[in-house]
Amino acid sequence: MTEQRKFQKEDVLLVDGYNMIGAWPELAAMKNDKLEDARDMLVDMLSNYQGYAGIVIIVVFDAFRVPGSGKQYRLRKKFRVVYTRERETADECIERLVGEWTNVRRNVYVATSDLVEQHVAFGKGALRMPARELRVAVRQSTSDIREAIDRTMQLKKNPLGGSLPEDVLRRLERMRRGQGET
Repeated sequence: MTEQRKFQKEDVLLVDGYNMIGAWPELAAMKNDKLEDARDMLVDMLSNYQGYAGIVIIVVFDAFRVPGSGKQYRLRKKFRVVYTRERETADECIERLVGEWTNVRRNVYVATSDLVEQHVAFGKGALRMPARELRVAVRQSTSDIREAIDRTMQLKKNPLGGSLPEDVLRRLERMRRGQGET
C-alpha cells in the first residue's frame, strides 16, 4: 500500500525548510553560525507540531548543488525530511509532492513565503501557508502542550488531596511521617 493511500483522510503539510529558516527569527539567527543547528531545530519544532496536529508533515531541504540522488528520512510514521535530488530545487520537489498528494481527497498545504511558489502550489490544488502563519501555529501548539503538562503536573502533586476528607488526610500525613495512626 502506498503512503498516499495510508493517509487518505489526513491533511498534509509540505514545508520549504530553508524558507522557514530564513523567515523565523530564532532560526535565521542560528543559520549564520551553524546552518545544521538551525535545520535540526526546525525539524525538532515541526516534529513536535506534527505530534500535536496529527497531520502528515514533509520538510523539504534544497540540495540543488549537492551531488547525489536525494535522501529521505522518516522520523516517525507521519513525519519525513527530504533532501532534494541533484539539480532539483526545493520548489520543484514540493511541486512534485503536491501532485502526488492531491490525487486523494485531503487538504495539502504548502508552507513557504515564496509568493511564486505559493501561486504554483495553489494552481496545483494545494493551500498556501506563509512562514509566519506556520510559526504562529507551531508556537501556539508548544504553548498548549506546556499548559497541558502543567495541568497534569498540578494534578499529580496530590491527586487525592482534593477528594479526601480533611481528617483522613491528617491521618495519612501522620502515617507518612512515621507517627502512627493515633
